Amino acid sequence: MKRSFTLVLPQPIADQLRQHLFPGDGLEAAALLLCAETGRRRKKLLGREVIPVPYDRCTRRRDFLTWPGEYVETAIDRAALRGDVVMAVHSHPGGLYAFSGTDDDSDHTLMSALRHGTERMAGSAIMIPGGPTRARVYEKDDAPSAIDLVMMAGTDIRTWWDDDATAGGPAPPPMAFASGMRAWLRRLSVCVVGVSGTGSIVAEQLARLGVGEIILVDFDKLEERNLNRVLNASTADIGSNKAEMFADAIRRYRPDCHVEPVTSSISTREAILTAANADVLFSCVDTAEGRHIADRLSASFAMPLFDVGVAIPTEAAPDGGRRITEAYGRVDYVYPGGSSLMDRGVYEAALLEAEYLARVAPHALSRKIADGYLQGMAEEAPGVITLNMRAASACVAELIARLFPFRQFPNEALARSIFMLADGDEDTFAESRFTAGSRFPVATGATEPLLGLPALAPHRRVA
Repeated sequence: MKRSFTLVLPQPIADQLRQHLFPGDGLEAAALLLCAETGRRRKKLLGREVIPVPYDRCTRRRDFLTWPGEYVETAIDRAALRGDVVMAVHSHPGGLYAFSGTDDDSDHTLMSALRHGTERMAGSAIMIPGGPTRARVYEKDDAPSAIDLVMMAGTDIRTWWDDDATAGGPAPPPMAFASGMRAWLRRLSVCVVGVSGTGSIVAEQLARLGVGEIILVDFDKLEERNLNRVLNASTADIGSNKAEMFADAIRRYRPDCHVEPVTSSISTREAILTAANADVLFSCVDTAEGRHIADRLSASFAMPLFDVGVAIPTEAAPDGGRRITEAYGRVDYVYPGGSSLMDRGVYEAALLEAEYLARVAPHALSRKIADGYLQGMAEEAPGVITLNMRAASACVAELIARLFPFRQFPNEALARSIFMLADGDEDTFAESRFTAGSRFPVATGATEPLLGLPALAPHRRVA
């Protein structure tokens, strides 16, 4: 994957930009977009604040626009406080999907002012009706660099690649499940957190589908008891790290795929900053802490998140044994600025505390459970690969549906799906069924403390 720059627009930001830039009068309009800058191997600009330029302060025509410098000064002042990159965005209501000569001349002056004012790179972007956006950045001189990918992360994941663009518009996404989809996915970077029962199956599908870069995060080592549900594992792999084992397996049949194993917990700085390089995040963990980190990662780094879980709860049977009450799988799709996993009740603060106490003070945990404070931690029968396969497949199919819409209904209607094998039923929940609680700031990037968690602040040496 040879990509240098990505611009991510969370859906609320993209909607605000589109509504301001296209008021319905057919004339150009402008706004300034403040972006957090992050990324190691490639730069990612995360749109987090829009400064609209009022219509009545501009000279507006169908193919021409001038606007006062005071809004540039406002953007520079706000950006300097947080170290943001400023992008000047304007509309092309006539549909020209290219930077015009007038745009080039304007950028010559404006980008220099933005770079000197913020002491950072600056950028410009155009948007055409419907939302397709094309962008470029200016770093140290007047020669711009194209932003390779502009991604709108919302109920759909809309993508606009610069090398696919023509003056008449962006290339449409290929049809789902066709060969063109595989070629398209070679440009995508995906992170899978948890490479065990469901995670190994998710990662296997992504690799077979042709995803160009896969980041695997798992600190755990393979045990004999894992062999019944971790794909590609053999007795020779017992004792090896799951992420490294699986990365080696992918390389054997996908030498063109860049695979990066991370052998530390997702709750560490190194794992978080590596995972943040990806475009999309899969959470395949079985702990509240893991989901909590994934939730915050999705918000902070504006990453669409797919979370999968399976369970086989049991109850006491009349004969004194146990019996299955249900066998179910759940898939949640979360986009930055929408409802989080915590908003949806996938995990809660009490469960986070229970897991913490189980690690550091198991006796205190026992006392709290006895008191009913945490309402216990349910004992469930272990999952089986049949259930894992179905849940993991539904999870990856959700990614395909968001990138290459094929459903006969809007994706907004399917923020969560739950299938129940014992009942033979499936329930779906629309995004509108959940309330976004604004628990986690969106598009803050690697602002310290990382993910807003003091425990992730960098260690400081004291003399």
